[in-house]
Amino acid sequence: MKRLLDCTASDFKIMNGQDLKQAIKASEGRVIVSEVIGAVQPLYPSVTNAEISAAFGADMILLNFFDVFHPSIQGLRIEEPAMIVNRLKELIGRPVGLNLEPVDLKAKQLEKLVHLPEGRLASEKALTEAKKLGFDFVCLTGNPKTGVTNIEIKKAIETARSVFGKDGLIIAGKMHGAGVEGETGDEIVKEEDIIGFIESGADIILLPSPGTVPGITIQSTQQLIKSIHKKGALALLTIGTSQEGADESTIRQIALNSKMAGADVYHIGDAGYAGIAIPENIMVYSIVVRGKRHTYVRMASSVLR
Repeated sequence: MKRLLDCTASDFKIMNGQDLKQAIKASEGRVIVSEVIGAVQPLYPSVTNAEISAAFGADMILLNFFDVFHPSIQGLRIEEPAMIVNRLKELIGRPVGLNLEPVDLKAKQLEKLVHLPEGRLASEKALTEAKKLGFDFVCLTGNPKTGVTNIEIKKAIETARSVFGKDGLIIAGKMHGAGVEGETGDEIVKEEDIIGFIESGADIILLPSPGTVPGITIQSTQQLIKSIHKKGALALLTIGTSQEGADESTIRQIALNSKMAGADVYHIGDAGYAGIAIPENIMVYSIVVRGKRHTYVRMASSVLR
């Protein structure tokens, strides 16, 4: 299996989720995931935010605020909405996934929560539709003020595994609080939660990068990642606290902290500008974790390869 950072658009076309997991593992901590919002006007209207992220070095694209029952991506016109994910993959030559949210209606609220449409919830119906649309992976997590809990994430993992089968790729966890009591700061996720996620079928566990959430340190994250690796899963460390819009020196520090903690995959969020990290910060993050050689090759590689 090739390392993911060496894979071409042609390679991605024939990969299933478990192939993708092995390619990530082979890359030894040099994979960049860029989260983007396609439901808002893109940074530059002539292209999608996903295309900009790919052009600045992202290996994988994660769509946020995507409604599977009303599929659309601003900046990408298409006559058949059911084909929009496949068309995006053709344009960027990268694996594309989406966030779905396991909302807990019984959760004790820390703040006033928002109401999500059916197409963004991590239900069996929505997961089935996501599979039909052609997504390469699914991420079960919570945006701010959504009421997502670790209990519901675990249930959603089991549902996602039944829908996507053994070859699907499932990412699960929290990058910040989701508006519920008891799951903020260094209490966002515990080791027993992580073990439960993996035993329920998660392939990659999502955690905040050290320095992005109060109380999340290199040492505490490193211990959790050791537990993740012992169970055969991978770790994705995230910037989901709007620090994707910080200065480049902050991005460099977070990147090095994450690498020292043992990350297999590095995520950068969507809140730098309009639904995308500051593009230069995507490139800076990439250069820190894998150097200019791999970064420039990823940025320059044609989708026709």
